[in-house]
Amino acid sequence: MRILFDGHLDLSWNALSWGRDITLDLDALNAGEQAMTDHPARGRATTTLPEMRRGSIAICQATVLARARPEGRPHDGPSRLNLDYMNQEIAAATARGQLAYYELLERRGWLKRIRTASELDTHWRSWCDDPAATPIGYILAMEGADPIVDVDHAGAWWELGLRSVNLAHYGRSRYAVGTGGDGPLTADGLSLLKEFERLGMILDATHLSDTSFFQALDAFDGPVLASHNNCRTLVPDGRQFSDEQIRRLIERGAVIGAALDAWMLAPGWVKGQTTREVVALDAVADHIDHICQLAGNARCAAIGSDLDGGYGTEQVPIGLDRISELQKLDTILSGRGYPPEAIDAIFHGNWLRFFREHLPR
Repeated sequence: MRILFDGHLDLSWNALSWGRDITLDLDALNAGEQAMTDHPARGRATTTLPEMRRGSIAICQATVLARARPEGRPHDGPSRLNLDYMNQEIAAATARGQLAYYELLERRGWLKRIRTASELDTHWRSWCDDPAATPIGYILAMEGADPIVDVDHAGAWWELGLRSVNLAHYGRSRYAVGTGGDGPLTADGLSLLKEFERLGMILDATHLSDTSFFQALDAFDGPVLASHNNCRTLVPDGRQFSDEQIRRLIERGAVIGAALDAWMLAPGWVKGQTTREVVALDAVADHIDHICQLAGNARCAAIGSDLDGGYGTEQVPIGLDRISELQKLDTILSGRGYPPEAIDAIFHGNWLRFFREHLPR
């Protein structure tokens, strides 16, 4: 079994917004949700911490996620699954609560926060020597920058251990335009990028609209990654990267994590209508392979599964019912002629190299 580094998991949002105890065995968690009818993903989770361990997921980028979008809030009362809040201050407080959950999981020995390159190396050695006695490592990431209430607030998040940020999630934020729209960075967005450069914060290009994407890469001189993004050539949609965008990221030394959300893997997917049977796990390898072909090597492709990022097995490829089954990609990639060293790079080596270079010492 190969060691995995997952570039994107919404672990805390999954736990707090869905009311899930992610320390449970996966089957027990799903059994407890069988009677719930508030969302099609109930009883279909793929990810818990014990299941990550079974899949040899040694490290992940774990997010905080809260949006300042009052127009997205339900009008008929609160929703347990909501991620939209009235303003940035409330979004920031919610994200701090998500971080507090990670800190409590650290106290219980489930997780270990990684802030520096030396901590990354120490964790990796520990996992390789004795995985059963080593907590899952996590690098703190932010999906959508709304919890950074102004440019000067970025430093406070940096001190808390935040190491990568994407500027917008869906729609327009204070800083940029994300998935579902298009437009430039705002003046505050440009200023925030300058502050990221000063701090050493990593820019996550995921979810940026095309105009915001190209402007951000032109304006930002710091390190760039794409935690969970697929290829527009294979599945046409603005959520995906065009070949031009992928080439720009390759030129910047970015690593791009392939996402498991079925609508990003199957052309023409209609949420709530299309069934998972139309897409197999091989489709994930298609996107990984496309990035490798554009790069001419396997140094920029990785995994950023986004599993249980608001959906469950109803919206992932057939052949994957639990996060531990990401290991099936080993056989798929091997069958396509990828040698063991390239598969190791995709499974963990590329993320390790990137963060060793760009985390503070």
